[in-house]
Amino acid sequence: MTVNPLNSLRGAATCAILSTDLDEKTELAQEAARRWHARRLSLRSPLDPDLPERPGRPAKPELVPPKATEKRSLHTLPGRIAMLHALAHIELNAVDLALDIVARFATEPVPHSFFDGWMQVAFEESKHFRMVRERLKALGADYGDMPAHDGLWQAAHSTRNDLTARLAVVPLILEARGLDVTPSLQEKMRETGDIESADVLKVIYDDEKGHVAIGAKWFRFLCARERRDPAATFKELVRANFRGSLKAPFNDVARAEAGLTPSFYRSLTSKNSD
Repeated sequence: MTVNPLNSLRGAATCAILSTDLDEKTELAQEAARRWHARRLSLRSPLDPDLPERPGRPAKPELVPPKATEKRSLHTLPGRIAMLHALAHIELNAVDLALDIVARFATEPVPHSFFDGWMQVAFEESKHFRMVRERLKALGADYGDMPAHDGLWQAAHSTRNDLTARLAVVPLILEARGLDVTPSLQEKMRETGDIESADVLKVIYDDEKGHVAIGAKWFRFLCARERRDPAATFKELVRANFRGSLKAPFNDVARAEAGLTPSFYRSLTSKNSD
């Protein structure tokens, strides 16, 4: 029996996660978002496929440990291509992580507006991946041309059974990190004369602020429902589910605009992690 990938939101999200064709994956994610926002999809169906342990991927890139990925100067074309390739990999993982939070937690007692927010994230992460990939192609490269690391999916996998922990790790650590580092990357790209890549980074940065805000909103919602202090709960969940410490410097202004104040993260830096 063939499963209609757009039978329900959970089914569509799962089919997109399973897809090894990255054009198909991002197109399905965006079409599911459109239909869900138009209220043309149910949330769940008995026919929904099972979620995989890992998202579908093409044969390339080869996945290696994070420390095995090479760092290069952005003042060279190979260095800019390497940075954009790493960014494309981050955005692709972000597509699957947004879809996974929808599909994995579709039975959670949360309002439908929770899924509205995460499908908006999935739509925008799909847009980001395509933009970065098109920029790579314009520079004579493509996604898959060099190795990439698997740290993002592994970081999220530890929270597969706990929605509050998932929100702490993915939007409030991994995505919030983008708010810290992207402005300086934009500036470096402009310094090298690569205005097109800098413009892509600007779009991503502006959207990511909204993604962190969605994560913070629902993290606070779940904490309030359980009568837990958000900042204390965040620290507890991060220490239990995230390896390593958080790295300064922080973009405190952008984080605060997204609802993530310093009381959440300052004590989790390497200097204060003991």
